[in-house]
Amino acid sequence: MKKLYTVHEVALKMDISPHTLRFYENQGLFPHVSRNQYNVRQFSIEDLDWVQIVQTLRTTGMSLAEVKRYIDLCELGNTTINERSRLITEQRENAEKELIKLKKKIQILEEKEQYYEELVLEAGIDHRNPKINH
Repeated sequence: MKKLYTVHEVALKMDISPHTLRFYENQGLFPHVSRNQYNVRQFSIEDLDWVQIVQTLRTTGMSLAEVKRYIDLCELGNTTINERSRLITEQRENAEKELIKLKKKIQILEEKEQYYEELVLEAGIDHRNPKINH
């Protein structure tokens, strides 16, 4: 007999909130989760693999709709490998665009830090502060 896990057991094991697990399951992201006679969700070891896949894809910033599409494609089997690959490539490209934006933010913050470090060292006046300049 296969070991089945409750939502709370999976939440602890996979470091995800029970609420999020239920939400994802309601969205159809775990295609094979069963329920017992009391309508309680029961996760198999294979379902834990789906949880891991969903967590990984969400960590990349993939939308729920895209994760659902990916899961649906997995369910269709090997004939969808090209399309799944395309989804992953698109997500990587999106992450690279986000990285460029983050690097720009860091550059701006570093420039601001340097400005304030110089002000502190020189006991200067902040001429960029609109309050002081009016």
